Order: sequence, then C-alpha cells, then structure tokens
Amino acid sequence: MESLVIDTHFWQEKSVLITGHTGFKGSWLSLWLTELGAKVSGYALAPNTQPSMYQAIELETIVDSVTADISNLARLSEVMQQTQPEVVFHLAAQSLVKPSYLDPVGTYQINVMGTVNVLEAVRHCPSVKAVVVVTSDKCYENHEWSWPYRENDRLGGHDPYSNSKSCAELVTDSYRKSFFADNETAVATARAGNVIGGGDWSDYRLLPDLIRATQTTQALEIRHPAAIRPWQHVLESLSGYLQLAQKLFERGDEVAEAWNFGPVQDDIKPVHYLVEQAQKKWSNFEWYSPSQNEHHEANILMLDCSKARQKLGWQPIWRIDEALSKTFDWYDAFYSGNNMREFSLQQIQQFVQATKRYSITA
Repeated sequence: MESLVIDTHFWQEKSVLITGHTGFKGSWLSLWLTELGAKVSGYALAPNTQPSMYQAIELETIVDSVTADISNLARLSEVMQQTQPEVVFHLAAQSLVKPSYLDPVGTYQINVMGTVNVLEAVRHCPSVKAVVVVTSDKCYENHEWSWPYRENDRLGGHDPYSNSKSCAELVTDSYRKSFFADNETAVATARAGNVIGGGDWSDYRLLPDLIRATQTTQALEIRHPAAIRPWQHVLESLSGYLQLAQKLFERGDEVAEAWNFGPVQDDIKPVHYLVEQAQKKWSNFEWYSPSQNEHHEANILMLDCSKARQKLGWQPIWRIDEALSKTFDWYDAFYSGNNMREFSLQQIQQFVQATKRYSITA
C-alpha cells in the first residue's frame, strides 16, 4: 500500500486555485495547502455564515482571495488566466438539502452550471494539470439498502441538492470524455461522506446545530434521529482530495474517474449517536424530533471506499469518537478566544502525525 502521508515536497510552490475557499471545507483546505507551501488562490462569494471558518482563521491574510460568483464564467475565466493554476479544487456549491427545496433553481444553477463554468474555464487554461471536482455521497440513486455504494453504482438523487450533485458528476464525465481525454489535464470527482469538524456554522447541519444549541436554552429539533450517515472529520476527506490531486498530476488519465472517501463501516452511525455524544460533553441542551418531516431525506447512506484504499493508498485515520472530540475541542477553543489559525494548524499536524503512525504500522 502507498504511503498515507501527504507529500509536502509535491505541494511546495504549486499554484492552486480553490473555488468555494470561503466555505467550511474550502477554508480548511486552503489553510492546509498554504502550510504545505502551495501558492493558493481562492474564488468564492463572501462567507455566508457569521461566524465563519474563513474569518476565524483570518484566511484572507494568507490566500489571494477573489470575491465573485461561480455563475460568472467571464470573471472565473479571467481569474484562472491570471493565476495560471496547476491544480484546481472545485468546492463552490449550494451544499445543503433543505435549502435546495426552498431554492431549487438556484441550487441547480450553482451546482450544475457552476461545474460547467469551472470545467469550461479549465478547458482554456493550459497550465491546469489536475482538477478535483467535489460532489457528494448523496449523488447516488438511494435504494435505502444495507450495503455501501460503489463508484459504479447508478447516480440519482431524490431532492434537488442530491440530484444536482448527480448532474455535476455527469457534467464532469462528459467534459472529461469530450475535452480532456487527449490532453494533459486530468479530471476526477470526489464523493465524501458527511463531514464534521470545527468551523462549520451552516444552517440545517447537525454539528453546527448542536453547537448553537449549547450556546442557548432552546431545545434542538433533530429531524431524522434514526438516519444513518457516513460521518468523518473534514481532514479525512481533504486528505483524500490532496492525494487524488497529486495522483492526477502524476498519473493523468489512470486515475481520472470518480472516487469515494468515507469512514470505516463501524463509524457509519445514526444521527442520535452524535447527539448522545454531545450530551455527554454538554448536558445543558435538550432535543426533540418532530412528529413528521416536511421534506424527504434518505434514511441510510453508506460508502464503499475500497477503491481509494487500494489505488490511492488513502485510508480513514480518525475514528468517529476521535473526530467528534476534535470537533468539540475546536469549538471550545473558539468560544474561549483562542487563536484559531494556530489551533487549526495544530489539529492538521495532529492528523498528519496520525497518518505517519498508521503508515508505519500498516
């Protein structure tokens, strides 16, 4: 098996463009890449939450940040020509199920046409050698069955968000076959599990809702306490994206396809498990489940990540309880007034050290 350790030498002085860098995952990825020595540029709207990870770590001071809409192809193309990236990570998205019901048109515009715009801009930018398009584990046609989805399972999506991510997969596949098959740009998609970690304040997402509940006396509504999800720390999925991007750069079409990044099967837990772990740490909040839910959400979702383990050398490192502990520690540090860039870098270093230990013993 290949080493799990992120290759610092590879990323030194690499020019990288990240769309959606002001979001939760994008901010963590930007911070990690700058620490690896990459020259990072970001293209995104301003953070849509207050607080935000982007502001908490003062990312604007270390990343060349452009505030613009992913729907603006002309501006995106201009920025790509100016920055001449070698690697592109496309994370800009409307990333939540419930808002997709409230604004389906906007969700499709951002998630589908935004992906078209990124790939179109890449098509006219010869400097780009590797592109990772981040979609979602929800891109699969969910049959509510009890075994995990593989990359070659059928795409689908009941709600507009999930369906838009399936569409983004199809768009990427079409561009790969139509425009990137015979050139030096390799394009892949990444389907991660339900990501948790410090710095997420999104509405309608479990951990941010739990954290907000600890700051108030209001009971927390848990829409689907029995729903089963592939939970993982944000650094798990990002390590997969980084390893995939390097393999795309080095191997090209050999790895230009879809990839799952999720937890081990024992860490695929129901929502109420996370709520109970939070109650063990903070006993000052209550929760309830509504008698009925307004919108459909999948009851069970699992990922088969054997391909990433076998072909990329990627492996989950932090088990669910450790991932939750790191997440809770981050928010404790934030609300205690710590320097959150330093604290976040410490967590990245802890994760990297864990990957080194695993690589030695595996």
